[in-house]
Amino acid sequence: MKEDTVVKPAEDLVGEQELKVMGARVHNLRNIDVEIPRNQLVVITGLSGSGKSSLAFDTIYAEGQRRYMETFSAYARQFIGNLERPDVDKITGLSPVISIEQKTTGKNPRSTVGTITEIYDFLRLLYARAADAYSHVSGEKMVKYTEEQIIDLITEKFTEKSILILAPLVKGRKGHYRELFEQTRKQGFLKVRVDGKIRDIEFGMKVDRYKVHDIEIVIDKIKVNPEKRKRISEAVKAGMKYGKGAVLVFDEENGSAHHYSKALMCPVSGISYEEPEPNSFSFNSPYGACPKCNGLGSISEVDINKIIPDREKSIKEGGLAPLGKYKTTWIFRQLEAIGKRFGFGLSTKIKDIPDEALNTILYGSDQVFEIKNEFAGVSSSYSLQFEGIINFIINQQEASNSRNIKKWAGSFMNRITCPDCNGGRLKRSRFSFLSTKRIFLILPPWT
Repeated sequence: MKEDTVVKPAEDLVGEQELKVMGARVHNLRNIDVEIPRNQLVVITGLSGSGKSSLAFDTIYAEGQRRYMETFSAYARQFIGNLERPDVDKITGLSPVISIEQKTTGKNPRSTVGTITEIYDFLRLLYARAADAYSHVSGEKMVKYTEEQIIDLITEKFTEKSILILAPLVKGRKGHYRELFEQTRKQGFLKVRVDGKIRDIEFGMKVDRYKVHDIEIVIDKIKVNPEKRKRISEAVKAGMKYGKGAVLVFDEENGSAHHYSKALMCPVSGISYEEPEPNSFSFNSPYGACPKCNGLGSISEVDINKIIPDREKSIKEGGLAPLGKYKTTWIFRQLEAIGKRFGFGLSTKIKDIPDEALNTILYGSDQVFEIKNEFAGVSSSYSLQFEGIINFIINQQEASNSRNIKKWAGSFMNRITCPDCNGGRLKRSRFSFLSTKRIFLILPPWT
């Protein structure tokens, strides 16, 4: 009679829950038995010479490395050499191991455990070659098509519907685009879709330069049926040409827009990603680093409380810490001109200065202030804009070549987590490559 199949508990399938070392005799260890729990942070402590490193590095790590090397072929092992087995009776529950050497490393803000151990290089390669991209706007999976696939999709999805095939030119950018409209007109197109409205292209046409616009060329208006496949094909190819690999199909019946592209694109919002490469996932590369923090994960932000530590003081008494007490310098003459404009003096307590005036002092203004200067009985006046104390500190921190000036500017700033990448160091689009084809990865913070 055939025995019943025994189903093991899930925890047994994962592996042993403890790392067991039996009879360790490496260096100054004297037949030591130890059990170390897995999936926990374990610290080995003791006096100097008690065998901490002998247990951690020369026994556990050495055995893990030796077992890994044994998985190589005989051909590969001849170039590596044989690793001796540590003097130990038995080790069980040992996973693949990583060792960070006990040495002083440079305090480079771009170095992490992942980069030092080169694990990050493999993760970048994994995400570039085996990851699926998702839109950070809609959460939908990013898709890309060939021209033939796009033509097939249009023919099947919009049968007997009236559609517009559009070529996107501008996506969420400011400008008047007068030259763009003129160039489009010379290319023979009659209509464009501006911010969702179809308009005829006129001579000298332009839009509001201070507003964000979406502009598409109307390639063709078609009622879809099988007989018009050739016309659809020509319109899609023209749309791809002028839309740089992307085309937009507008359904006139329900007013919905559908995006198609040769590159990775969100089918809902229309945003697109370039093809992923390993350097796209490196925070040390301009192709992958967050543009706001340059891949550091944090930025310096001016702390107003450090600039104005005591609002009971006046400007003349040193209420603005970066300026100190009143001196006959150019900056205080500028502040006097601001005071005349807003009706306060340098002896006024900072808490009593109007909010608009205080914002002008801190952040600057496009207004022109007239400053009078008297020297040797000759008076003259200057008209200029005020930069603002906070802007001045930021510019000194970013542009100055003097270490002392940078240190001075840094004394009025705090390091905060980058608001764009939330400390992840990568561009927002890179976090959209979430899952691989076979495994789901969540990067630990130390990578």
